[in-house]
Amino acid sequence: MKPFVFFSIIMVLKIYITWLAVFDGAQPWGPLLKEIPFIWIAFILIEWFSSKRKIGIYLGVNFIITAVLFAVIMYYKYYGVIVNPNALQQVNQVTAVKNSVFSLLSPHYLLIFLDIVVLGFWLMRKKRSCVIKSFFNLKRIRGSVAAVIFSVSLALCVFNIWPNRATMNEIKQAEQMGILNYETYTIFKSKEPELTDKREISQAKINELKGITPVAEPAYFGAAQDKNVIIIQMESFQNFLIDFKIDGQEVTPTMNKLARDNIYFRHFYQMVGQGNTSDAEFVVNTSFYIPYNEAATQNYASKQLPSLPKLLKAQGYDTATFHTNVVDFWNRRALYNAIGFDRFYDKTYFGSEDTVFFGPSDEVLYTKTIDEIQKMYDADHPFYAHVLSMTAHHPYTLPNEKRSFPLPERYQDNMVGDYIQAQNYADQALGKFIEELKERGIWDDSIVLIYGDHLGLPMYSLDKQGLELMKEIYGKEYSYIDMINIPLIVSAPNMSEPAVLDTVGGQVDILPTLANLLGISLDQQIHFGQDLFNQTYNLLPQRYYLPSGSFLNDKALFLPGIEYQDGIHFPFHEAQASQHLTTEKEYDRALQLLHLSDSYVRQLPDVPIE
Repeated sequence: MKPFVFFSIIMVLKIYITWLAVFDGAQPWGPLLKEIPFIWIAFILIEWFSSKRKIGIYLGVNFIITAVLFAVIMYYKYYGVIVNPNALQQVNQVTAVKNSVFSLLSPHYLLIFLDIVVLGFWLMRKKRSCVIKSFFNLKRIRGSVAAVIFSVSLALCVFNIWPNRATMNEIKQAEQMGILNYETYTIFKSKEPELTDKREISQAKINELKGITPVAEPAYFGAAQDKNVIIIQMESFQNFLIDFKIDGQEVTPTMNKLARDNIYFRHFYQMVGQGNTSDAEFVVNTSFYIPYNEAATQNYASKQLPSLPKLLKAQGYDTATFHTNVVDFWNRRALYNAIGFDRFYDKTYFGSEDTVFFGPSDEVLYTKTIDEIQKMYDADHPFYAHVLSMTAHHPYTLPNEKRSFPLPERYQDNMVGDYIQAQNYADQALGKFIEELKERGIWDDSIVLIYGDHLGLPMYSLDKQGLELMKEIYGKEYSYIDMINIPLIVSAPNMSEPAVLDTVGGQVDILPTLANLLGISLDQQIHFGQDLFNQTYNLLPQRYYLPSGSFLNDKALFLPGIEYQDGIHFPFHEAQASQHLTTEKEYDRALQLLHLSDSYVRQLPDVPIE
């Protein structure tokens, strides 16, 4: 058999495995028409230019393409997007989250490497390599036939790529182009759109795009002036956990009580990307959007960023951030310098006691953090502390001694059950921290904000059992709008009675909401969020975990298709499903907001090199 035919058959099988893992409802002939032409171009080049070691070269090309397909599968299972060359630049971060990666690894995905292992093993053994070589007809394909195959394949690749360049949804674009064509296109396409001149970017223009109506006398302005600020970022905490019970028992009683006793925003959403937790830190502390297809800490940490720590420092605040991981993970050291924290506390401070995943547990985090907060509280000026929990991190495989929630059998030995155990533990640790703050008198003298950093249960990572459990929890099919929904709880002195608010918000809104409570003007600071206590409408562009062009308004989440017209809506309430939920103008405005944020941040001056 000619190696061209043999390896073509092998690649067809691998392509179908990949498409079944990534694309829903793909047409049966799609993979063949969109992927095989790319592969045949590579194989014809081998036929033309290789005379020796042809089987080894075929095997090498086979391995490269297989590695790309495998990366596409695994990245989609973790992030829900198609991997691109920019993302592969962060491969050094993978070793730190290897447990998360392995948890997503279904054994049948590894089958795409089986032929490489078998053929490679046989080729390395001289006696058996002769058998392999005798199996293949190593004569070159006739020149005219090869030329026709190459020409037709090249024409098909161009035909698949060219008409689909304007598709906004990256998943749809990869499906229309073919995965291999898409990866090649992303390498050669223009890296950066033309930036809007920084001098043309004003807060008035941003407010107009967002649909913000200025308020002459904002509610709660200065209600907590000069109070301390404590922001607690809960790892992977999704909103469905609030008031969620299993067999009558609360999973997160601490968070439930906080939501009942304070201001609770139930339509609040993540705005993170590849950097996950570190992206949440960036968005919350700057009120800018994350960059396209990249982690904010890797791309924006070199800039002199307007930020919450700098804003508060100008008001005499002491600022610090607390995280039990190493500070250089996701380039946090540079981020903290760029946004102006006075100090950071990382694994060097917290030590190696009671290590879970990347560092010490939440119990250690809160126990050692409260001592430093006490020192800040005892000083003669207010403070801002950003505290990041971590133990409830994917894949949620806690040590047995930290598992105390009695799960029924259907929740055992699956990711949803492990997630519930991890969040129950995180909630218990948080409860002890809150009690300490109250006993020491710090709670009543502080604004405390608590929110989830990002989703914990990606719908594309869950198996059939997991999706059934989520359907049971929500009473409907688990969807994108459920997946990115996180809680925001605000406790502040001089606030009104506890309330559950339906105002739509995102992490970008935390800075301006805090500034209003503290009575600090943002007239001189560009920001893309809004004060949640004084606006009813919100326009929240989304990136990364959702296709480009996705956004939320006060009615629904919108995901584009090939263009706006074939997009999908996920309403907040089922009763709204038949209503007119979004407009194409909102879609265009959301894209403009993202572009303005990119343009503004990229034109900020660099942090001086010390």
